[in-house]
Amino acid sequence: MAVRPGLWPALLGMVLTVWLHSSGAQQSATVANPVPGANPDLLPHFLVEPEDVYIVKNKPVLLVCKAMPATQIFFKCNGEWVRQVDHVIERSTDDGSGLPAMEVRINVSRQQVEKVFGLEEYWCQCVAWSSSGTTKSQKAYIRIAYLRKNFEQEPLAKEVSLEQGIVLPCRPPEGIPPAEVEWLRNEDLVDPSLDPNVYITREHSLVVRQARLADTANYTCVAKNIVARRRSASAAVIVYVNGGWSTWTEWSVCSASCGRGWQKRSRSCTNPAPLNGGAFCEGQNVQKTACATLCPVDGSWSPWSKWSACGLDCTHWRSRECSDPAPRNGGEECRGADLDTRNCTSDLCVHTASGPEDVALYVGLIAVAVCLLLLLLVLILVYCRKKEGLDSDVADSSILTSGFQPVSIKPSKADNPHLLTIQPDLSTTTTTCQGSLCPRQDGPSPKFQLANGHLLSPLGGGRHTLHHSSPTSEAEDFVSRLSTQNYFRSLPRGTSNMTYGTFNFLGGRLMIPNTGISLLIPPDAIPRGKIYEIYLTLHKPEDVRLPLAGCQTLLSPIVSCGPPGVLLTRPVILAMDHCGEPCPESWSLRLKKQSCEGSWEDVLHLGEEAPSHLYYCQLEAGACYVFTEQLGRFALVGEALSVAATKRLKLLLFAPVACTSLEYNIRVYCLHDTHDALKEVVQLEKQLGGQLIQEPRVLHFKDSYHNLRLSIHDVPSSLWKSKLLVSYQEIPFYHIWNGTQQYLHCTFTLERVSPSTSDLACKVWVWQVEGDGQSFNINFNITKDTRFAELLALESEGGVPALVGPSAFKIPFLIRQKIITSLDPPCSRGADWRTLAQKLHLDSHLSFFASKPSPTAMILNLWEARHFPNGNLSQLAAAVAGLGQPDAGLFTVSEAEC
Repeated sequence: MAVRPGLWPALLGMVLTVWLHSSGAQQSATVANPVPGANPDLLPHFLVEPEDVYIVKNKPVLLVCKAMPATQIFFKCNGEWVRQVDHVIERSTDDGSGLPAMEVRINVSRQQVEKVFGLEEYWCQCVAWSSSGTTKSQKAYIRIAYLRKNFEQEPLAKEVSLEQGIVLPCRPPEGIPPAEVEWLRNEDLVDPSLDPNVYITREHSLVVRQARLADTANYTCVAKNIVARRRSASAAVIVYVNGGWSTWTEWSVCSASCGRGWQKRSRSCTNPAPLNGGAFCEGQNVQKTACATLCPVDGSWSPWSKWSACGLDCTHWRSRECSDPAPRNGGEECRGADLDTRNCTSDLCVHTASGPEDVALYVGLIAVAVCLLLLLLVLILVYCRKKEGLDSDVADSSILTSGFQPVSIKPSKADNPHLLTIQPDLSTTTTTCQGSLCPRQDGPSPKFQLANGHLLSPLGGGRHTLHHSSPTSEAEDFVSRLSTQNYFRSLPRGTSNMTYGTFNFLGGRLMIPNTGISLLIPPDAIPRGKIYEIYLTLHKPEDVRLPLAGCQTLLSPIVSCGPPGVLLTRPVILAMDHCGEPCPESWSLRLKKQSCEGSWEDVLHLGEEAPSHLYYCQLEAGACYVFTEQLGRFALVGEALSVAATKRLKLLLFAPVACTSLEYNIRVYCLHDTHDALKEVVQLEKQLGGQLIQEPRVLHFKDSYHNLRLSIHDVPSSLWKSKLLVSYQEIPFYHIWNGTQQYLHCTFTLERVSPSTSDLACKVWVWQVEGDGQSFNINFNITKDTRFAELLALESEGGVPALVGPSAFKIPFLIRQKIITSLDPPCSRGADWRTLAQKLHLDSHLSFFASKPSPTAMILNLWEARHFPNGNLSQLAAAVAGLGQPDAGLFTVSEAEC
């Protein structure tokens, strides 16, 4: 049947429309549907596909499709075909291939998109066909762009001290596309690439690592997208500087030239001067003291003496002295002669010759003088020789140990499984050295003793001589001698944070009670023939400047052991608490040591220890054990690798024991979860007259730049009222994270309605913004409730701070030596030190143990450091007995060996 030429386009359009409506599901990417038997090379391919666009205000958007070869192209939007009249079609022919090409454009208005707004996203897709089949383009999504006016969170004004961290939060308004954020400082753009002290977090907060005076400005958060640009309210940041005193001037000249007067010195608050509202210096700027200038006294003659007998020359004499008073303080000498002679016979003088008796008298006097001189010389020589003998080098180990008694250990039965349960008696007091040696005890107790009273000068590597000093002044003398060394000029803080003792090759232990800090000196760590005076000191973080970079934070107390430079032949073990949650994926942990010049350096990167290194660290959940062959000042520092890195904080609530006024204060402390921090707060609250009112809690504080918030709730308004003007208090993130402030706290002040009110019930919440939190339910009587007082009773850590010799170790010395001798050599059956390390769960440190001359000694030393004084010796005995050694009596000690 013939068809008129004019009807072909209409007929083709109808067929095309029917075919398109019967086509399959729409795809988001370009899809080709070939006709069976057609040439696939002639399928349409898109030169231009529609792309995602945003409608700004009421302006329509243009979508474009171009394909080749193509006889028809139609758009389909949200499943419906766009009318043919809405298409703008442009046909062309490719010059190279001669194939037909077609470009189609449509406009999409805001009204079209709003019809489906809220149901689904509006999309458009174009379909092109040729004689070989059809091809679908990718989907293009059309969204209405907007940016709301109000910020979700705006920065707030702050006042911070110099070098303190600043965090200005900003959460931009909701918008499509999401708004980009930039910061203005006094209308100038803040560029973190030009200022390394500033960076912008992923949450759009502006962070200033260390505040400078130049950072005092108005800060504005700016959010913008293709629709609009919004500005937050400006936040005024003031960086203030607290005043500091200059050094004192020299004392002025005494106001009186003679006698009692005054002199003074002054200082000024200019180092630095207070700026931007910073606090003025506390204290006096002028000091005044009394002075006395000695007045000159002129000399005066004493009365004349009696006249002498008449001499051979017919004269006699008399004398006087310039001593009544004698001249002093620059006074003038007496004027005149001190000797007066005159004739005694009125010029009638008779000369007589000397007789033989006078000659004999003179000779006798000369002989006596010579004898006395010779006797004096002999006494001087004898004294010098004795002094040399007393000051000779203490090099003979038998002399050093002559004051010690051997260990007396009763032999154990062969079938006794608890072979290592012989424990030294720690209750016996130590003897006191009164000379160069300690006297041997004659009493019935044969325990091993060493005096830790008299001290030895911490000499470098040469001679070590014993000092004789008064026991009552030993601590003051030790502190004064340490303070003369430049490196430790700030070392002594008080006897409660410092301990010391005198040790030789037998080793020992130093402990600072109630701090978790100890120093284990294993046997033979000190060379034989040497005696060292060793100290252990806990420093307050505010007294020692430990520079921290980036995200680093202090995780442990700062501890000194010394003196530095002494020769050690075995590693000693320094034990101290830490507050980090050990996780290799979250932390990079480093051991820092201060050099003699005062600079801090990384001496160990935990997890990357070399077995032959001078330092090694065993890290556990709440403590670390540092093996070191060099004494000095140490600290454990962590650097957060992710926001999952957390520090453990101990939360404590204190209140007054007695309340005599209507006001009642609840103090909430946020401490590092270490024993030393707890000890400081307990001592402080004892001085303030406080009591614990709730059981302590642990909070995990994340490295997320969010502050710690504290609030009080559910206070019964009929009995109490809160005097706080804000709903919560905050402790800044950096005050907690850097760890330089030892104990941070907030105070909640309540007021009783009546003096008879004594029952208090409320809630205290402590939480980190977007982090962990704790809630305290308080319900007690403020006048008589003391049920939480026993929770903070400081326990004694094994008695005296310094233990010397076998009394410092749980494992008896002879048994220790037998274990070492038996397990050090390799064994084919595996019954050696490696198996012991596995049984004690120390097999991750085999490479370190193997690098030492005696691996077994290192394992036993670590066991001693971890389990003193409450270690279970029976479990260690079972682990050793389970190694399958053939000699059943290997670890018994006979009476003869003792």
